[in-house]
Amino acid sequence: MIEALITMGGLGAVIGVVLATASKIFYVFEDPKMLEIKDALPGANCGGCGLPGCAANAEAIVAGEKGADSCVAGGADLAHILAEIMGVTVEAKEPDIAASTCTYGVPGADLKYIYNGMSNCRAVTLLSGGMKVCTIGRVGLGSCAKACPFNAITMKENGLPSVDEQRCTGCGVCENICPKHIITLSSVTRRIMREYTTDECTTPCQRACPAGINIREYIKQISLGNHLKAVQVIKERNPFPAVIGRICPRPCENECRRKYIDEPVAINFLKRYAADVEKEIDHKILPFKAPATHRKIAIIGGGVEGLSTAFFLARLGHSPMVYEATPNLGGLLRYAISVLRLPHEILDRDIEGIFEMGVNVQTEKILGRDFTVSSLLKEGFESVFLALGGWDSRLSRLGGTRNESDIEEPIPGTILLMDFIKHPDRFSLKSDIVIVGGGELALETAGICKDNGAKNITILFRSSMKTRALDPERLKALAQKNIKVIFNTGVVRLSGEGDDLQELQYVDLDTLSKYAIPLHNLLIASGRFPGLIFQRSETGTSESSETAEAPLLWEGLEPYKRPAYHKETGLLAQGDTLTDFQGTIHAIGAGRRAAASIHLLMYGISPTVSEIVVARESDVQNVDHVEAVAEGVRQIMPLSDAKDPSVFQEIEKGFTEEMADAESKRCLQCGLICYQHSGNA
Repeated sequence: MIEALITMGGLGAVIGVVLATASKIFYVFEDPKMLEIKDALPGANCGGCGLPGCAANAEAIVAGEKGADSCVAGGADLAHILAEIMGVTVEAKEPDIAASTCTYGVPGADLKYIYNGMSNCRAVTLLSGGMKVCTIGRVGLGSCAKACPFNAITMKENGLPSVDEQRCTGCGVCENICPKHIITLSSVTRRIMREYTTDECTTPCQRACPAGINIREYIKQISLGNHLKAVQVIKERNPFPAVIGRICPRPCENECRRKYIDEPVAINFLKRYAADVEKEIDHKILPFKAPATHRKIAIIGGGVEGLSTAFFLARLGHSPMVYEATPNLGGLLRYAISVLRLPHEILDRDIEGIFEMGVNVQTEKILGRDFTVSSLLKEGFESVFLALGGWDSRLSRLGGTRNESDIEEPIPGTILLMDFIKHPDRFSLKSDIVIVGGGELALETAGICKDNGAKNITILFRSSMKTRALDPERLKALAQKNIKVIFNTGVVRLSGEGDDLQELQYVDLDTLSKYAIPLHNLLIASGRFPGLIFQRSETGTSESSETAEAPLLWEGLEPYKRPAYHKETGLLAQGDTLTDFQGTIHAIGAGRRAAASIHLLMYGISPTVSEIVVARESDVQNVDHVEAVAEGVRQIMPLSDAKDPSVFQEIEKGFTEEMADAESKRCLQCGLICYQHSGNA
């Protein structure tokens, strides 16, 4: 018995020694921070961080591969806890919430067949893409609701998901599991940055709107009596609802499906009605905005494009400052439109709403006289955007507070070709010149430049040599004069130092190869200076860049193109605005795209759009007739009855509440191909 005890005790001691030795040999150090972070993480293993579980995310945070705010399920509170553990700070960011763009569930949609199989969305989409005629519509079997780790999604009777915003963490599980990709994450930033794509439920009127306003939704809110909610929907994409409600050319109404049965819905008049309701209350309805980033951006030009750019930048959380050359904001809206159509008080009220969003303004400040692009960047602005407008805008400036003989040169070394042709003696050209566009006039201008002292001249054409009809002999003769002509090019970048232009980068439109040309002056064949985004250059630094007086290296880049022409590259491309915009609504859309591009560039992301963006050549499912829809009379805009011309009244008086209610109910509440049918049709 004693021997057995001694044997067991000895064996235990040996095993203990072996285990102790093994623990030392195979010891793996575990960072105390790792343990703290693991304990702090929710343990949901939802994958919203992009990694397989919370343990993997904890390791990535400690290794510096993920930020303290990488856990979307934990939100801002957890981000601050993790940041404190890691000894870092986090920038506040807005929450992502799941949202579905599908409008009609299976009960309200046109079907190809009745499905009674496995209750799984992926399974039914294997059968001809699902039971709906609509190729992108939700199949409504609730795979997203079943997959949600936070029980934030429930399925409604109409087969569409309902998201509890209090429970939704933005983990993205539902987005990843949806075979139609019709439920996606949404936030203020995502909505501003988004261009409509072919895989989402959009309406014909929505796609036709240059600003991309959610027309269906704001008309729905008017029909429900939620007039101020309608204003908020409009301001998601349009900071000038009252202005646009009075002067828009209404391209959306040309695409309204009611035209197949009677007349289009009075979409724009309803927009004006909602804006007029807002005018009657004591405060302005403001759309949501992202948390403050305190990043400063300068916008040169207080017209519609510049103010719209500032509005959307403020909504993205940044701190925009608008510089306007004249005493008043609004550009051509103030100087070119009769007050009988657009009273100044209406314009000023919309502009005040932009101020309330967080936009600052300085008037009577002229680029080139009071400051330069380089000086603004030195003052701490991360980006400078030019929104100077076109020829008409320029005339309104020159005819206002400035001398008509003034020549503008807002971009260092850059001259409008028409200015140079008209007053060549007013410009002091240096040795290296590039002329962009201009056709035969560019060739004539090259000769004038030579007479004015230029040594090396390069002419860049977007078209081919065959299209331009220049024979080799003429090109050879030009080359002998140091005049080089390059075809199939698109200018994509300007760069310089201080107030000097130094380099132009262009892309070969056939091969997409990029080339650089040194230059001192750029002559551009356009009626307006291009709306470029200027920022500090990251490709190099000045030799004396550490001193306050040192010239600053900068680069100028284009915002991304409007979706219809998103495949075009470089300045003076097809679809580019070469003078003033066709309409104010186009300028608003351009302002949002500029704000989105500035936002992306500040975070080191190239401003591009999705390959499946809705463009001219896009094949979007649609219908060319409507069925089972009762006819309804379109409301006619009441006109002023003033007989005395000295009595001021707007020409159009606006809808009454009864008229707006009746007109809003004419809306078919379309989806991609779905629409409301009338029971008595």
